[in-house]
Amino acid sequence: MSHSVARQELVRLLEYTLRAPELTRADLDRFCALARDRGIASVCVNGSRLLQAAHFLEESEVKITCSIAFPYGASEADVKRYETEVAVDGGAHFIEVAANLGRLKDGDDAYVLREFRDIVEAADERAVSVYLHTMLLTADEIRRASILALEAVAKSITLTAGLNSATTIEAVKLVREAAGEKIGIKVDQEVFALSEVVGLLDAGVTRFGVVDEARLLQDLD
Repeated sequence: MSHSVARQELVRLLEYTLRAPELTRADLDRFCALARDRGIASVCVNGSRLLQAAHFLEESEVKITCSIAFPYGASEADVKRYETEVAVDGGAHFIEVAANLGRLKDGDDAYVLREFRDIVEAADERAVSVYLHTMLLTADEIRRASILALEAVAKSITLTAGLNSATTIEAVKLVREAAGEKIGIKVDQEVFALSEVVGLLDAGVTRFGVVDEARLLQDLD
């Protein structure tokens, strides 16, 4: 496979993660323009930036993911549902909801499952991804969350472990063991090296959330 083909295919697996609390309208405009120019698959924003992102990406093929209860999922379930409904009305193509980590640790699987199902219903046929901060979870909790997400008919699971890519690969394997091939996996990480991407793809990752793809694409040149 040529570098140009590999680069093009990789770009279509990338999503700009634009959830920094200090993100400005100008920052959002700049990244949305980059996403359009480079063929990035999607951008991920907090709810307060959704309408602006939709404006900046109007008439483009770039999709918009809206984060719900980012990053730890501790909001009341009804608040999450309302956030999801607002995101749908605002033009979100995908919903990414942070799982309630405390309830998961309590072993309250019935609560977590009910919340996931509520979000999937509120998403009105838009694909829902469940966001998990793996550094705060045990292997058993990651497995249980994966099974619950699958049972709720979520389409994917998003994993983040900061810069600890080794931990992330182990989490990906746990998700694949629990949910099989029936669910997509996105990994959020500030920086990826090409070697890490290859390993994560082999482990079953289907999308990458990046702050800046420059280093990754330079590795392909």
